[in-house]
Amino acid sequence: MPFTVATANKVLNKLLRNQDFEHPSQIYVSLHTGDPGEDGANEVTGGGYKRQLVTFSAPSNKQTSNPSDIEFDNMPACTITHMGLWDAETEGNFWWGGQLVASKQLDAGDTVRFKAGDLDVILE
Repeated sequence: MPFTVATANKVLNKLLRNQDFEHPSQIYVSLHTGDPGEDGANEVTGGGYKRQLVTFSAPSNKQTSNPSDIEFDNMPACTITHMGLWDAETEGNFWWGGQLVASKQLDAGDTVRFKAGDLDVILE
């Protein structure tokens, strides 16, 4: 998943110019029916969908992943193609987004589950 331009600029400013930024206190995962772009577009709506709180393991070899399952219950009928990371359950700032390894077609009421270790965040 690539950083958004805003996130990349914050990281570069911190690392190379010692300019701090407000770090998110919590991270939420979102699901999208198309490329979220720079602002988190195409986020799923309807059914019981809501962003899910996620934590990440300590990084190793430029990557980290979720240490526990992430579940989205009572989804609307749709096809999810991307996911994103936000600093709030609603509204908030979109930090990072990327394409799923495979799209998933859902029927109304389905549950989407990402098992522990399935949400990989890699810096290249």
